[in-house]
Amino acid sequence: MISKTAIVDSSVVIGSNVIIKDFVVIYPNVIIGDNVEIMEGAIIGRLPKGAGATARKTLSVFKKVHIGSGCVISPHVVIYTDVIIGSNCLVGDSASIREQCRIGNNTLISRFVSVNYNTTIGNKTKIMDSTHITGNMVIGDNVFISTMVSTTNDNNIGSKGYDEEKICGPIIEDNVLIGAGANLLPAVRIGKNSIVGAAALVTKNVPEGKVVMGIPARIVRDV
Repeated sequence: MISKTAIVDSSVVIGSNVIIKDFVVIYPNVIIGDNVEIMEGAIIGRLPKGAGATARKTLSVFKKVHIGSGCVISPHVVIYTDVIIGSNCLVGDSASIREQCRIGNNTLISRFVSVNYNTTIGNKTKIMDSTHITGNMVIGDNVFISTMVSTTNDNNIGSKGYDEEKICGPIIEDNVLIGAGANLLPAVRIGKNSIVGAAALVTKNVPEGKVVMGIPARIVRDV
């Protein structure tokens, strides 16, 4: 079912039993799997526009967007071009997923989450409300990231422009838990099965299977 108020480009491929609700806009080269629901006001396949304000070069042509079977795209979500989302994912209200992102199966991107460019998120991972996932970041499988977590990718805080080799977000390995309000600085690696406490400031790598807390974060015990 496609609403009469939706705008869907003629190149879009739509699977069976798909619901596209009012005022959805779907740009070219989008592939939508079976049993997908796209709710009111969502925008799929948008081209990024730097407008001269950004140092990073943005895409100028529409790439493929693939939304896997069984996904729900909630109201006012914006998904840019060149994005792949696996099956049975939920993208919450007003979330934003930038270009060149890859998201696994059975993953939750909750309300008002922003996922910046060129980021990979694994299977069965949950990212909760109002968290910012920075560009050039890697998140593994079965990760839980709580609300209002902040991640960054530039130790120069934007003062030296954009250099792809130096702009690197955190790497979060499998089965990690990140508490509410934690702050992960550029290029830190959070080892498998570790826990980052609420409001911790992570300035260096966290070994596998450790609990870190505090500002700056320090190892307090084994998991």
